[in-house]
Amino acid sequence: MMDMAPGADRLDLLRTFLRIVDAGSLSAAAAQLGTTQPTVSRRLQALERQLGLRLLHRSTHGLQLTEEGMRCQRHAQRVVEEWETLQAELQGQPDVLRGRLRVMVPHAFGQAQLLPTMLAFLARHPQLSLEWILEDRRPDFIAEGVDCAVRVGPVDEPRMVALPLAEVPRIVVAAPSLVDPDAVTTAAQAQALPWISLVTYYRERLLLYDARGRAHTLSITPRLLSDNLFVVQQAARAGLGAAVVSAWLVAEDLAHGRLVQLLPGWEAPPLPVHVVFPAARQQPARLRAFIDAMKAALPQLHGMRPTPGLSSTAP
Repeated sequence: MMDMAPGADRLDLLRTFLRIVDAGSLSAAAAQLGTTQPTVSRRLQALERQLGLRLLHRSTHGLQLTEEGMRCQRHAQRVVEEWETLQAELQGQPDVLRGRLRVMVPHAFGQAQLLPTMLAFLARHPQLSLEWILEDRRPDFIAEGVDCAVRVGPVDEPRMVALPLAEVPRIVVAAPSLVDPDAVTTAAQAQALPWISLVTYYRERLLLYDARGRAHTLSITPRLLSDNLFVVQQAARAGLGAAVVSAWLVAEDLAHGRLVQLLPGWEAPPLPVHVVFPAARQQPARLRAFIDAMKAALPQLHGMRPTPGLSSTAP
């Protein structure tokens, strides 16, 4: 690749900067770009001059991004990807998705339920890359460069678009060593059991709807409180107490007799699943395709169901 004059294409300077960051060194970036280390160094210096900022500094651990460099990386990635998307559309290849998506998903849900859909999506789009972040917190979309997040539970954030994908039924389960399921037929009998609380959704009070749709509020005294879905599942298996859990999580446990369902036909209020992104953000083709893939797949997954009143294939 030929060297560039001081007025070199800014897009190429951004591409070189991103390659340096990904490669971890100037020499590795030069090798990947098919040029020399001095050339890569000059391009980095040209970009820093144009921006009036220091983007990288050397340390004993190699190259490290400055705070300004981290911001530049996020914006540069988006600029390059949007240009490549425009280029593909103008060249008659609008269906060829390129660039990178950065998606944050709940740890348990993203690892278990969403993983097959994500892998199938990447298989359909071989020129696309995806950063799959397993976190149970709300992201700072701008600061962290997150394109979208999949959220389980209500979304009440201003300036956010929340598109419904599906809903998660929740049921009452316990280990057969703890209680005979035939012995629990009323809310009072369930309330008297030892309990495990998933504090993300309930602690000492629990709302259940019976098979006729009547509401029952239980005042429970939990023996264990946790914010981790897998901890609650394991504790329930061990016979520590009854718990309200997502139906998808315990499908195999119920099938193999490790857990039993209490109060069949009763449910806690289902949890909505949304894909969330900033309202002001443009949706590149890769993000629209990812959202469409999630809309189509999630209502069909075991232990999930469509959002009432919405078609799973709605745009």
